Amino acid sequence: MPLGVWVRSMRIAMLGGTFNPVHLGHLYLADDVRLSYDYEKIVFVPANIPAHKEIEEEIGTEQRIEMLKLAVESIPQFVVDTCEIVRGGISYTIDTIRHLASKYNTKEKIGVIIGDDLLEGFSDWKDPDQICKLATLIVAHRNRSSRVSFSYPHQYIDNIVFPLSSSDIRKRIMDGKSVRFLLPDAVWRYIEEHRLYHKMQQP
Repeated sequence: MPLGVWVRSMRIAMLGGTFNPVHLGHLYLADDVRLSYDYEKIVFVPANIPAHKEIEEEIGTEQRIEMLKLAVESIPQFVVDTCEIVRGGISYTIDTIRHLASKYNTKEKIGVIIGDDLLEGFSDWKDPDQICKLATLIVAHRNRSSRVSFSYPHQYIDNIVFPLSSSDIRKRIMDGKSVRFLLPDAVWRYIEEHRLYHKMQQP
């Protein structure tokens, strides 16, 4: 970069997950956080190997990424970063925070969106104190509408609780039920075209 060139810092928040598949609940939450806390970009980060869960009914990393890109391609405030896939191995949030801070030249703390279902095990994450030092935890209602007690510094987003998860989507497809209006249309078409999750139907 030439000397004297100034690069503006960007306010960003990240939403990590397996996105298997991404659904409208993910997009709604991201936009609610963006508007509520005045972030310029929400970065969707698909996990390679999650540290605290398994990827059930894995369809392949490339297809999870492709669906995520299709979901956000028409939304300029949303971007996909595959740093955890590129990095390989177990995906740790602290490593991703450092990567995004450098990539986006952030002077302010990055927002890290997590569901209230993850709070109980947060102390077991890699370097939880360092996460709180480098980032702002934004806790979203996932399983309950009331706020959950949490000892680490955080902010709450009083989002609508969607009774929807990726596992619900997969099960509905396996059961031959409709998911069309639970997903971005491009994602639904991709799943239908590639017959994703259908092959898991029981005879």
